[in-house]
Amino acid sequence: MLSGQGATQLQCLPVRFAALLLSCVIGLHAESPVTYDCSPEDIEQFGLICSEEQPCTVLLELSSAEAAGNRLVVTGNLHTRDATLLSLLMTSDDIGVTWTEPLTRMRNSALEQIEFWDAQTGWVSGESINPLARNPFLLLTTDGGQSWRPKLIVEDEKFGTISQFHFSSVSNGELVIDNSNGKSVHQELYGTQTGGAGWELKETSNQRLHLQGARAPNQGGLRVRADAARHGYVLERGGGKSWETLATFPIHVADCH
Repeated sequence: MLSGQGATQLQCLPVRFAALLLSCVIGLHAESPVTYDCSPEDIEQFGLICSEEQPCTVLLELSSAEAAGNRLVVTGNLHTRDATLLSLLMTSDDIGVTWTEPLTRMRNSALEQIEFWDAQTGWVSGESINPLARNPFLLLTTDGGQSWRPKLIVEDEKFGTISQFHFSSVSNGELVIDNSNGKSVHQELYGTQTGGAGWELKETSNQRLHLQGARAPNQGGLRVRADAARHGYVLERGGGKSWETLATFPIHVADCH
């Protein structure tokens, strides 16, 4: 989990998410806390077609960063150019020097927004992607991110993603599930009074909903962003025009053969 990734040859691959800002990954990378071993079981289950001549390049995408007391929390996923492979949740207790993964990576899933009410209680949004986004869920922690438990918003299969969520107290919160397409908007508002353990549908709308108090990822004192000069992601602390680099994460993680 904490071992480094060696040199890679020039790769130019279309990236699925425009926010990455990068389509080419070049040369040597610094040691990365994110690795992937390309197990035969994974290659079979993900339906990857890889070879020495045409390896399946595994890329990192980071979505959000927050602090729980002195602990840093970062979310994202690992993917190829064609498929989302595994969710990624990382924490650091030494300001980004070393990282651990307190949650087993979930197959065909991505983790996105983070919110902490206090140093102990927090939530992370996510969804399955296989190939469409479905079954949105929250991860809940009550011990500052040492352990997490997933909670589906709707028990039956549900297409869409959590576009935003916000808790106004340790118990009361709201979230919006977005299942819009290019032609129409479809969003649903859900509420909880149990800290995210159970959710009830409150409203269905054909116009975009906006939760009071909700903020987009990376609008706090921490942010993750793609950095073309470093061929990777940068975790930074600060605000305005003053940001301090805490850690870097190469986008290129592995080549599966």
